[in-house]
Amino acid sequence: MHKTMLAGVSAAALVLGMANAASAQTMADFEAMDLSGQTITVFGPWLTEDQEHFEAVIAPFEEATGADVQYAGSDSFEQQIVIDTQAGSPPNIAIFPQPGLAADLAARDLLVPLGDETREWVLENYAAGQSWVDLGTYANSAGEDDLYGFFYKVDVKSLVWYVPDNFADAGYEIPETLEDLLALSEQIVADGGTPWCIGLGSGAATGWPATDWVEDLMLRINTPEDYDAWVSNELPFNDPKVIEAIELFGTFARNEDWVDGGSAAVASTDFRDSPGGLFTVPPRCYMHHQASFIPSFFPEGTELGVDADFFYMPAFAERDLGQPVLGAGTLFAITQDSEGARAFIDYLKTVEANEIWMGRAGMLTPHTGVNPDAYASAAARGQGEILLNATTFRFDGSDLMPGAVGAGSFWTGMVDYVGGASAEDVANTIQQSWDAIK
Repeated sequence: MHKTMLAGVSAAALVLGMANAASAQTMADFEAMDLSGQTITVFGPWLTEDQEHFEAVIAPFEEATGADVQYAGSDSFEQQIVIDTQAGSPPNIAIFPQPGLAADLAARDLLVPLGDETREWVLENYAAGQSWVDLGTYANSAGEDDLYGFFYKVDVKSLVWYVPDNFADAGYEIPETLEDLLALSEQIVADGGTPWCIGLGSGAATGWPATDWVEDLMLRINTPEDYDAWVSNELPFNDPKVIEAIELFGTFARNEDWVDGGSAAVASTDFRDSPGGLFTVPPRCYMHHQASFIPSFFPEGTELGVDADFFYMPAFAERDLGQPVLGAGTLFAITQDSEGARAFIDYLKTVEANEIWMGRAGMLTPHTGVNPDAYASAAARGQGEILLNATTFRFDGSDLMPGAVGAGSFWTGMVDYVGGASAEDVANTIQQSWDAIK
């Protein structure tokens, strides 16, 4: 029998959830609230299926309070919210897909502080609560920090995908540490196999999957403070700490025996095709590092937990950096204050508002009060456990960097690196792109 990560949540996570459930708000708090006649406008990036899920979350709040919550989604959200806030016609609440834009608006005094009560609630009710407070805290025009962003709906990137039957047939165990993961990779090679499938191809965005690798490894060899300094360029891109992370990525991606097709195939293989090697007979590779969305590109009919599974990308035991998790997520911010807007933010803190979407699809939460059984699938439940067990959560670094770097020189630099350029030369070139925009 193979060990599966989708069997359920740990006892520790369940105890943590029950311990904190009492401090969470419930729907009873809103049933006594009369917001009749109030309209709460909400603007965000969610369309189609995600919009349907969010509207299902909205409905009980409207029924309980009498408020009219009007959600509008747009695939041009990032541009439109800037226009609307600067023109003085913002929605009550904006849903940001990444913190960078929210921080920009806070610096122009276009967001409303959420207050100490929400800060304390996040610290008490979110796993790795300080990380979520830090990610939602920005400076205003006077340089004063305050909490502006409330995170709701999170994605996990620190995942390694594998086929359980392949592991079972070869007698491989799930690695508990990064030392174990490196040893497993060496063992697979010694047994005549190839440990990894890696593909960086993505059209004009080729190279981005490598940034996730480097970000995950930065969190596993450096402190969260170093990671934050790197994202803001207080720690230069060509600092030895960053170069070490790039070279560690090279251990996986530039080792001819470790990657399907050899290093030459890494940049040319489309990221959507790269996990395919897990499913061939015999397997062309045994492991694939990618975020929670990648099953969309698995062969049709693949059953998660049976035909494919995942485990947490482990940390180095010797570095003693806990269990960091890399991911992304959406944050809610008040752009036009009102009683209803604040009530809706409070509603998102409830177990009910989280479990409604958990029971549908595409929702993960660090809320320690939710019932993990509310997740719609065992895969989501397993990823939710990773969030609950996280000691540190950090947002995708490239998404927080200036576009010319995070979606430019960082991407192309990683392609150059897997093509044979030195980590130091690549890091110097990326740093030059930072310097050019300062």
